Amino acid sequence: MSTAHPIRMTTLSDLPALETLYASAFPDEDLMPLVRRLLTEVPDIVSLVAESAVEGPTAHIAITPCLTEGPHHAALLGPLCVAPAHQRQGRGAALIRAGIERLDAERVKCLLVLGDPAYYGRLGFQPETRVAPPFPLPEEWRGAWQSLPIGTPAEPAAGTLRPPPPWMSAALWAP
Repeated sequence: MSTAHPIRMTTLSDLPALETLYASAFPDEDLMPLVRRLLTEVPDIVSLVAESAVEGPTAHIAITPCLTEGPHHAALLGPLCVAPAHQRQGRGAALIRAGIERLDAERVKCLLVLGDPAYYGRLGFQPETRVAPPFPLPEEWRGAWQSLPIGTPAEPAAGTLRPPPPWMSAALWAP
């Protein structure tokens, strides 16, 4: 990713630009209620934007700290959004890497995502079987539940993921 799109922490003043960004990247899906709740209700969220001096935010990622039944902290990646004109240029991967750097500092040992296995697999994510999502997934989505270990945990995270309230809607985990 070029230095023309530096990465920085999201602020609440970014919400209008994020509304435009998400509407352009996901015209058939309204993720802004979730994004808004994550930014206003989860104080330790890792929320980053890649920004153009001319266009403002061109990509956004939210990574939510979560609990599991095991001894390690986990985090949930999502949503990840890149403006259509900036896709396939490494912006999403750069945001994921920047988020992982912050997670390592927070002692999170497992990053989970419900997303495209082809995309996230290129970044090292593997199908997850030890940590269950908070709601049952449709069978065709099983391979989309993935994880990436962060650092070197003594033992892998396990149990059921316990995300904060903005994620506790079954609709977010279903087609």
